[in-house]
Formats: sequence, C-alpha cells, structure tokens
Amino acid sequence: MAKARSAAAPHAPERFAGPGAGLFFGALCALNGAFVPAVARLTTERGDPFFVAAATTAFAGVTAGVVLAARGELGWLARRGSAGTLAVLGLLGTALPFLLFFAGTQRTSAIEAVLCLQMEPVYSLLLAWGVLGHRLTLRRLSAAALLASGVFLAVGVGRGPRGDALGLGLLMVTPLCWQLSHVLVLRRLPGTPAPVLTGARYVWGAIFLAPALWLSPAGPGDLPLREQLPILALQGVVLAYAGTMFWYLAIGRLDLARATAVVVPSIPVLSLGVSYLLLGEQASLRQLAGTALTVVGVVAFARAPHAVSERERIPAPSAPIAVPVEPEEGGDAA
Repeated sequence: MAKARSAAAPHAPERFAGPGAGLFFGALCALNGAFVPAVARLTTERGDPFFVAAATTAFAGVTAGVVLAARGELGWLARRGSAGTLAVLGLLGTALPFLLFFAGTQRTSAIEAVLCLQMEPVYSLLLAWGVLGHRLTLRRLSAAALLASGVFLAVGVGRGPRGDALGLGLLMVTPLCWQLSHVLVLRRLPGTPAPVLTGARYVWGAIFLAPALWLSPAGPGDLPLREQLPILALQGVVLAYAGTMFWYLAIGRLDLARATAVVVPSIPVLSLGVSYLLLGEQASLRQLAGTALTVVGVVAFARAPHAVSERERIPAPSAPIAVPVEPEEGGDAA
C-alpha cells in the first residue's frame, strides 16, 4: 500500500494510514451496513418507498454537496466532458438501486433484504467476464454458485415470513445496478477522486429522484414527516453517505480482497441481531443455513487469487469503486 493510496483519503494523518486503521474503518462499514435493511424496513413501513428513496438520497446529496464544496470540487459535477457520465453514475449507482431497494424491502423482511443483496459477487463475476474480458475459473464459479444457492435457500420465493416474489426480485436486481455503475467508473471515469464519485452518486441521484418527493403515490402530505424526517436524515447521512465513505477509508488502507472478506460476510450476520433488536425478526433455520452458505461463498469469492491488477477489477460487494493498490502476484489458477 505504500505505492498507491485511495483517493478517498489522500491527506490522511499517518496514524490513520496503516492496516489497523483499515480494519477499524472496515468494522465501522460492516456495523453501518448491518443497520441498513432494518432501518429501511422501519421507514418503508411508515411511508411510500418512492418518497423514502427520494428523501434519503436528498439528505445524502446535501451532505455530499457540502463536502465537495469544502474540498473545492463541487464544480467537478458539471465539468465539461465528465458531467454526463457522472450523471449516469448517479442514476445507476443511487437513483435506480434505491428505488428498487426500498420498494423491495417494503415487501420483504429485513433479513431477506440483506441476503438478496449478497448476489452482487455473482453479477461482478459475470460482468468482469462479459465486459472486461476476465477469465472464468472453476474456483470463482464454485464460490459464486455456493453464494447464490445460499441466497435462494434462505429467501425461498414466496415462503418467507414476509417476502413475495416481486419484492425479492426487486432486491436481487438492486446490486446489478451497482455493478453496472462500477463498470462505468472503470471504463469512463478512471482517475476521478473518490469524493467526487461519491458526491456524483448522491447529488445526481437526488436530482433524478426529486420528482418522487411530490409524485409518489402517497404524496408528502400524507406522510408523518415530523416523525419521519429524523430517521430519513439518519438513513441518508449516516447509513448511505457515511457508509460509502467508511468503505473508501477501509479500501484505501487494505487491499480490496481483504477488505471484502472482512466487511461483506459480517453484514448479514450482524443484520440478524440488528433486525431482531429493532424489528423483532427472528431468522428461521432455513435462513440461518442459507446465511452460512452465503458467508462461505462470499469469503471464498473474495479470497480467490486474481490475475489482474486491482485497478482493472470490478469491485467486490458493497464497493463503490475499485482503487489502485499494489498489483497482486500469482494467477487465478483454480
């Protein structure tokens, strides 16, 4: 990591620059992510999911705009030659997946929601093969198959305590949008600072979702805004924006595979406890077994050796973008 550091924290003090700090930020990212599905259930139970998506993104967008303005980078979002691509990033990275996620979470349980999102490595593998030309290997295919089987075992279409086929389908498509946004970053926005990419996701995402604040089926006038605004602000500022930055801070200090192996499997496990504490949801034996398979699959996927450098790779689950690190040695032999 001495040769290249994340653009997310180029001026970090030395005491926050080592792998220990990376593990600390990774732990914060995992803890933050564990609350996302449970809080999404709370907000969509009380409000229209389209309004919730728009309001959450608006809070995150305002936060991102303030940070970019403080860094003198706000004008980057409208810069000739990159503004259009950054707008598409906001559409694919935030607007569409937030609509899918909150609409799907309203129709499912928080436990099912977090498990469906674990499909992201499968999409990552397929896009890396189909778009970036990375070769498929038996080890990575086996890990992806194990992961997917765990998800399908856990959610069981139509058999969960709350879930239905439509809600589960919306949630499973959500990480595909994130992975498409990663491909866009790798192909069209190399070298763009991480805060700019994060800001574009939320500022442009908020612009795209702004009409939903007034055009959602329920309408803002029918929602208990006085009760909802604090939790929507928490959801946007902490769970969305801060969660993204925690990830950047982690992968700026750890290699991507190690950060993924630490963060991603922890989220569904921690979510089981958070969902019980906040919502009273209890995982069934099938969900516990599926979660265990999913965790094993994600770890196997993340620990598989790579034949390409980190900067050429589609990020692992939950990763907003890939960042440059020292190239790995060896190959994807199995």
